[in-house]
Amino acid sequence: MVNHVLPVACLLGPTASGKTASALEFTAQSRARGREIEIVSVDSALVYRGMDIGTAKPDAQERAAAVHHLIDIVDPADAYSAANFRADALRVTGEIVARGNVPLLVGGTMLYYKALTQGLNDLPTADAAVRAQLDADAARDGWPALHARLAEVDPPTAARLAPNDSQRIQRALEIYLLTGQPMSTLLAAPRQAATDDAARYRFVPIALEPSDRSVLHKRIEQRFDAMLANGLLDEVKTLRARGDLNADMPSMRCVGYRQAWEYLDGEIDYATMRDKGVFATRQLCKRQLTWLRAMPERIVVDCCAADLTAQAVAAVERVSA
Repeated sequence: MVNHVLPVACLLGPTASGKTASALEFTAQSRARGREIEIVSVDSALVYRGMDIGTAKPDAQERAAAVHHLIDIVDPADAYSAANFRADALRVTGEIVARGNVPLLVGGTMLYYKALTQGLNDLPTADAAVRAQLDADAARDGWPALHARLAEVDPPTAARLAPNDSQRIQRALEIYLLTGQPMSTLLAAPRQAATDDAARYRFVPIALEPSDRSVLHKRIEQRFDAMLANGLLDEVKTLRARGDLNADMPSMRCVGYRQAWEYLDGEIDYATMRDKGVFATRQLCKRQLTWLRAMPERIVVDCCAADLTAQAVAAVERVSA
């Protein structure tokens, strides 16, 4: 039917909530019944090549168990936006359906999910000249001074940004300089209508959320320690050795990589690096849960439950049946 809207399950959740294990179990059970599942990653860190340990990227065995999309598609020196993701996710979802297979979206980058399901605001694309000028201003005056400048023209945006959040301060000032309007005003405007392929799908969020936040915090701590034990610092050393990356690039601002970079620069000691990495991951988790809880339509699965995987698989199956 031309007008049929296809439900697509989206397994969303914070770091260490069990998304990968649940997705792979659903894939295995579906294959046993003769149905092929293809996983579409909804993760802004997994897109980068050469960043495997610190992103908890699915390993070779996991990727052999299911076809994965939107992993290892961008060099760490290059940018990848929510608009890029939206276009790519809609394209690969269409290709999966055309093959007669079932798409399953899995990840924790809620901005990507929001862009996919609600469309994009009419924000200007990056302007190299404006950014170069802002970088020069920051080198001279410091990012807190630019944060103060932002507070004068866009108080709501400045209020939610830290004075040293260079990436977001720069973007907000860039938008103001290019449009003459505050970013907060543009973000509040109605989003573009879903006139593209998104209208073909009904994306259903299945949220893995903790009934006990301390359980998730413990998992995060254990996982970060495992990343360090498995060679995260060596991975970052390899990236640094390329010579074309720096700590301000979006790829190197990913949780874990930023802290490892600071340690390798000699700015902090090992224990501080480890503690900052765990704290930053917990803060990311908190933001992810805030995004999720703003979705009244979501199906909630307790990621602390002993039968988490079975519950998640059952929820995905109900959507994908």
